[in-house]
Amino acid sequence: MAHGISGPGSRSVIVLMGPMAVGKSVIGQQLAQHLGLPFIDTDAVIVEQHGTIADIFAGRGEHAFREIEARTVARAVEDSRQDGAVISLGGGAVLDSGTQQLLGGCTAVYLECDADTVAERIARNSGRPLLAGDAMARWQTLFDARRPVYTRLADITIDVRSGTVAEIALRVEEALQSFMAVKEEVQQ
Repeated sequence: MAHGISGPGSRSVIVLMGPMAVGKSVIGQQLAQHLGLPFIDTDAVIVEQHGTIADIFAGRGEHAFREIEARTVARAVEDSRQDGAVISLGGGAVLDSGTQQLLGGCTAVYLECDADTVAERIARNSGRPLLAGDAMARWQTLFDARRPVYTRLADITIDVRSGTVAEIALRVEEALQSFMAVKEEVQQ
């Protein structure tokens, strides 16, 4: 059992969700390392198996991408149920109803931020097809639409507007420990 987080009877599949550029991948890698769990970045799996996300959007459209994404997330969650994992989701993955149901069997962590937090990262990375044009206005529109879903699905919400990746990963780990302790008390 890694730090009291994983093991039989616990929700050892930890899923990080939140808007584009919030840091789900880097925080997830650090968290997985702390917990001794494998790390799965569903966007990276999609790129490895299907090509760049921008190419999928350009060649096949957003609907095809969302289908690939939902299958990738489902496979990652199912493959992780026995031994646990930290899984980073793409920003829009939570829009799929099947993914939302799957998250009920996981510990869902919402990495909360605002536009100011992600502006510099978005400016450095122009490969996000949903942010074509005025990237920050598009990001805000997507975030405003998705925020209620993140909030509803979250077991834990972590504000990532301040702190290093290591500090945020530690805050997530501490919140997970508290969440699991409360969950164990309720079950007894």
